[in-house]
Amino acid sequence: MRTGIATVSISGNLSEKIAAIAAAGFTGIEIFEQDFIADPSPPREVGARVRDAGLEILLFQPFRDFEGLPEPLRAKAFDRAERKFDVMGELGCDTVLVCSSTHPAALGGIDRAAADFAELGERAAARGIIVGFEALAWGRHVNDHRDAWEVVRRADHPNIGLILDSFHTLSRGIAPDTIRRIPGDKIAFVQLADAPAIDMDLLYWSRHFRNMPGEGDLDVTAFMRAVMATGYNGPVSLEIFNDLFRGGSPLTVAKDGYRSIMALMDDVRRAEPGVSVDLAPMPPRVAVAGTAFIEFASRGEEAAALETLLGTLGFDPAGRHVAKDLALWQSGPTRIVVNREQAGYAGAAYRANGTTVCDLGIAVGDAAATVVRAQQLGAEPFAQKVGPGELDIPAIRGLSGGVLHFIDATSGLGAVWDVEFRPPAPLPEPSAAGLTGVDHIAQTMSYDEMLSWSLFYTSLFQMTKAPMVDVIDPDGLVRSQALEAEGGALRITLNGAQTSRTLAGGFVATGSGASVQHVALASADIFATVDALFARGFEPLPISPNYYADLVARFDLPDGLLERMQAANILYDRDGDGEFFQIYSRAVAGGVFFEIVERRGAYAGYGAPNAPFRIAAQKRLARAR
Repeated sequence: MRTGIATVSISGNLSEKIAAIAAAGFTGIEIFEQDFIADPSPPREVGARVRDAGLEILLFQPFRDFEGLPEPLRAKAFDRAERKFDVMGELGCDTVLVCSSTHPAALGGIDRAAADFAELGERAAARGIIVGFEALAWGRHVNDHRDAWEVVRRADHPNIGLILDSFHTLSRGIAPDTIRRIPGDKIAFVQLADAPAIDMDLLYWSRHFRNMPGEGDLDVTAFMRAVMATGYNGPVSLEIFNDLFRGGSPLTVAKDGYRSIMALMDDVRRAEPGVSVDLAPMPPRVAVAGTAFIEFASRGEEAAALETLLGTLGFDPAGRHVAKDLALWQSGPTRIVVNREQAGYAGAAYRANGTTVCDLGIAVGDAAATVVRAQQLGAEPFAQKVGPGELDIPAIRGLSGGVLHFIDATSGLGAVWDVEFRPPAPLPEPSAAGLTGVDHIAQTMSYDEMLSWSLFYTSLFQMTKAPMVDVIDPDGLVRSQALEAEGGALRITLNGAQTSRTLAGGFVATGSGASVQHVALASADIFATVDALFARGFEPLPISPNYYADLVARFDLPDGLLERMQAANILYDRDGDGEFFQIYSRAVAGGVFFEIVERRGAYAGYGAPNAPFRIAAQKRLARAR
């Protein structure tokens, strides 16, 4: 499958963009005219540079304000087109995008526009060039792909085709199934973009808020299903205008683009039987069974302090690794590994970040297939030397440089705890803390990386995403988005920091890739759990008494409940579906902390109204230290 991305979609100069697009796995590139003009090299050299990178120039764009002009503007438009054809010949590009006119002097009329394109087609044919006509959503007379198709149909020239852009169709609420009536051989090119659902001016929305397919709210899958149902077999390319992407890493944004196209086309192939998609076979999105383990890299006194905290949280020593300096701690089904190794990946993670979550184990149905899908989506595989008595567990690199291992029951990987770890003697009595598993994992990143993380998880796993919410820190704003697998088997909250003054931003600033800022453990009875933990010496995060005074004003609570919560520093929230209780530990070295939660009823949130008070308490404690 020929895949591309417009140079306008990523940051950098033209050479940097070409390198990033090639490294991400694309086969082609759209040259945005401004990027070409800004480059000092002659067209032939630019074309050679693109081909030397292993790419083809799929499209030269945009050519503006062509159709429907009165004289002498019409003659000038044809003259401009001839000059662009000259440039394209030197670049080695045979397709140009002509977007519908926004010129104030442009005249309406399908036949008038068709006549202009018929003449342009003759001139293009003499150069071996294909002209694609695209309906801008804000075009003066043509702003609907159905009208653009009618212009192309009446022009009736083999060198004139239609260009379809998902944003221009979906942003106007045009049913994508109308595309199915268009012959696939008359579609010259397809551009893709998603966007969040925002009620604003179409031009401003398009120029600043587009994102990759799967990152927004537009039904790009339905659009692409309709396109492929026509029999279209040309390039599939991205054209993204986004302020954050323009200031981000060219390679990161390009990799996101490649991941989005691969996931989208796999979805199209599965949802639209009979279409021909030239894509290597790919395992389906992965169903998650749960969190298999959480691994910390730590050392010395920091590791001892972490293990002391784990003990007060209801975890017991459950084994030592047969060959490495790894300690296994367990409470109910939840396993936490403390890795003191000085060499290898964990040693490097500790040197970079101090005590940090370096590895997450995810329970899946088929570990090998999970890695295959991840690699086809552009993920980097991870492997270390397998020592005597160790299992080779499939793994990939996460976006922060962290590692995700995948464990399944069918391949024998689930036996890793019996194979690689020796239990302590004597075995401790099972914990009575009542922890039932991992409720969610909170990962923190800079705000401009949030879309990358969301796309990474939702393209690999069967996960849904909740709308973004604002979390108020006393020193700034943090954007938060929850991702959830079916039944809550895996919940991840992504927290995007916009300033280092926030607690989340400080965590990002002091780490060198660490992403897991806290782990929330689930309890079926938080009060019983807290009693058990207090007996073990657990010290909760102290919450302001003013919080509880406000709580009683906000909610009608049963007699005695407020007093029990205040005595234990438990926070509370309620919505129309249920109740939520939460209590926090104090942070360990590196800034990681734990949370214990109880969900009652169908409460699906994460206690967002309590975040400002929890963050204020954490900052107070940090200042006191």
